[in-house]
Amino acid sequence: MAGHTDNSITVDAPLDLVWDITNDIEKWPDLFSEYASLEVLSREGDSTTFRLTMHPDESGKVWSWVSERTVDRPGRTVRARRVETGPFDHMNIRWEYEETPAGVHMRWVQDFAMKPDAPVDDAWMTDNINRNSRTQMALIRDRIEQVARDRRSAPVLPG
Repeated sequence: MAGHTDNSITVDAPLDLVWDITNDIEKWPDLFSEYASLEVLSREGDSTTFRLTMHPDESGKVWSWVSERTVDRPGRTVRARRVETGPFDHMNIRWEYEETPAGVHMRWVQDFAMKPDAPVDDAWMTDNINRNSRTQMALIRDRIEQVARDRRSAPVLPG
């Protein structure tokens, strides 16, 4: 069996702003509440390999892994996969962005499977990712919408 999640949210902000903020991976520790640090390991074209480290979990364990992420701005998609899979057999992620009258519809799709000796199974991880994705997406939406509001209300300075 494998896990699959599909979560989305609409962000009331311009596409360029949503894209730029969510794809500025060096600032993810400020954007996501779960990430403690991010270290870029390499860049090649539109692909970036990086190490992501989470804040300690309730038992004090710190989770960290290496992922590779490829952005396709014209296609408004991002594809990522874990290179260091840890307890996952595989983890593939797709982000999609679509402009709508209400704002930018941002969608995260994750396909994965846990290793047989992982501490949790696919069903547990599916529930965990769904719960966490909804939390993080709402937080990101709120942060981006605040930036959009601040930019709309900023005074125009004479040039």
